[in-house]
Amino acid sequence: MFYLLIILIQMKILLNNNTLIRKIRPFNDIGFVPTMGGIHEGHISLIKKSQKICKKTIVSIFVNPKQFNNKKDLKTYPTNIKKDLSVLKRVKKIDFVYLPKFKDIYNNKAKSNIKIAAKDKVLCAKYRKSHFEGVLDVMDKLTNLIKPKKIFMGKKDFQQLFLVKNFIEKKFKTKIIGCKTIRDKKKLALSSRNYLFNKDDLEVARNISKNFFLIKKKIKKHKNIKKFLLETKNNMQKKFKVKIEYLELRNEKTLNVTKKYRGSKLFVAYYLKNIRLIDNI
Repeated sequence: MFYLLIILIQMKILLNNNTLIRKIRPFNDIGFVPTMGGIHEGHISLIKKSQKICKKTIVSIFVNPKQFNNKKDLKTYPTNIKKDLSVLKRVKKIDFVYLPKFKDIYNNKAKSNIKIAAKDKVLCAKYRKSHFEGVLDVMDKLTNLIKPKKIFMGKKDFQQLFLVKNFIEKKFKTKIIGCKTIRDKKKLALSSRNYLFNKDDLEVARNISKNFFLIKKKIKKHKNIKKFLLETKNNMQKKFKVKIEYLELRNEKTLNVTKKYRGSKLFVAYYLKNIRLIDNI
């Protein structure tokens, strides 16, 4: 408790909606960085981007149960508020940290009517039922509460960024700013779920990332991209002993499958030791 009080003095932590509204009401140039905790350098880069562009920056930490299609995944998701606050404390000039409870976000029993269009049920949306409906629902509620001028999100979760941008910018006077994926020295994309791995598992993930970059380069040389990616997917599963959900080349503007290298992104989702990782380049 004493530890939290010290942080409160330094960072203006907001523990409920009433305090949130009272504290941020005077400001109309707010940058918002939504997180589910497990704070890492990727989150820090989003915060610093917001600080450069906006007068005030607010960071939220809320593990949204409605975007988990797997109860075990929710249960094992790395959450440590004390550690997260300790990391955030070292970042200069964070104006607000919002730590809502479930009732602050979902304060009524009305069911959400948000639905993902059939054309968007690709990549993660194909394998994680109702996941993005949950993401859009919580982003809708957080945006309505905070009314930020800009929201900063990482490109590692590119499909999430794509869907949130299309949804939020149509409904609110808020711009979604996509920020580059932050990687470690061995090209592994930073992720909160990386905290769940031991050193050996992390090395496997790093080797997969290196291989992933090589695959993107090799695509240029292949006329039958679909066949190449299918063969590559099977080889990767055997080599790294992982389960790959998808390995697909898609247009970065539409997320449609493409045969063109220019304007494309290579997407992957795989399970390593029952932990799901995603990436795109």
